[in-house]
Amino acid sequence: MAQLTVRTAAARLGVAYSTLKRWMREGRVRTTQTEGGHHRVSDAEVERLLAHQSPAAVPRRAASEDGEALAGLSARNRLRGFIEEVRIDGLLAQVRLRVGDQSLTAVITADAVRALKLRRGDDALAIVKSTEVMIARAPASTPTTRPSRPPRRSRR
Repeated sequence: MAQLTVRTAAARLGVAYSTLKRWMREGRVRTTQTEGGHHRVSDAEVERLLAHQSPAAVPRRAASEDGEALAGLSARNRLRGFIEEVRIDGLLAQVRLRVGDQSLTAVITADAVRALKLRRGDDALAIVKSTEVMIARAPASTPTTRPSRPPRRSRR
């Protein structure tokens, strides 16, 4: 399990360094200390904190910033996260991206990984363009909210 510096953990959480230090003093964040007395935050702790953040609390770059960098793409489904794992085997590579408390896996060419210089811990953007969408039922233990339906009109 990777141990992150407080500054790196704060950046991954999208909070200021001073905020994370305050949370550590309040006991809201579990850390370990090096022999030199420096605090380290585990990946698992960062994931726990990300899972408890509301979507509104997660800072996002302005849409115009993403749009400027990727103006030539027609895909609109862009998921911002960080790279959890990169595995290269021959011509292909598997990249696992952490988006909030969800994980997304993509299989791309090993050349693309090298060209983009993708490394574990880097921020990345998954761009989804698909002609197929699969839908599954949510587990019974996870209630979903539905919009109310208007009353049906009778045909007479």
